[in-house]
Amino acid sequence: MSSRRGAFPWDEGELQRRVRYAVADYWAARDGQATRQRESGVADAGKRGEVTGGQHLDGFCSLFCDLVRSAGYLDAEIRYRTGVNLPGYFRPSKKWDIVVIRGNRLCAAIELKSQVGSFGNNYNNRTEEAVGSSVDFWTAYREGRMGAHQPWLGYFFFLQDSPGSRTPIRLGPLDFPAEDVWHGLSYAERYAVLGRRLLLERHYSAVSLLLSPRGDSATYTEPSADLGMAHFLKSLYGHLLACAA
Repeated sequence: MSSRRGAFPWDEGELQRRVRYAVADYWAARDGQATRQRESGVADAGKRGEVTGGQHLDGFCSLFCDLVRSAGYLDAEIRYRTGVNLPGYFRPSKKWDIVVIRGNRLCAAIELKSQVGSFGNNYNNRTEEAVGSSVDFWTAYREGRMGAHQPWLGYFFFLQDSPGSRTPIRLGPLDFPAEDVWHGLSYAERYAVLGRRLLLERHYSAVSLLLSPRGDSATYTEPSADLGMAHFLKSLYGHLLACAA
């Protein structure tokens, strides 16, 4: 860990340790949620029993909040679970997963999403959510709903690494041809294209995509450095330091 003022607080080894812990916590939370519902006699359809508890991304939320504290922010300035609603433009408000506010200034907001199985059913939904939420956010900001200072907006996505997410998918028949880039991609590769284009079009300040296989609880991979956790966290940390100055 560096002691230089303004330096990122974790070296590469510490960062990887923290991410592995969050990955392991994710799988433990999902498996535990499904087990508790089975034991209580609740049988949600398909994989829904693993996600209706809503706590499976808590390990990543804790990781992000720890970094915010390292940038000099107090717990009262970090909104998580409560007080995380921000104004919208196409809707009255939107609940973000983490919001950082100092005084009357919105410093950062983060959305966390995950997908395990049902890749074909959920890919389009996740894409529409990611684009729609960012458009709603930045339009509300343009209209003066979130102060004069530009906030940092982050999107984190956790995807199960499995044959279903790694196998190339054939495009169905279309009346007009899709871009060449989409041909022969797996769902994991489609999410990587989505992440890069969200950055290219400035929908988000940073995007992170992690893949992890079920059954090997602390293992994860990143499709590229620009969508990696280090880039995501360092971008957030730098903005928070500037926001606090």
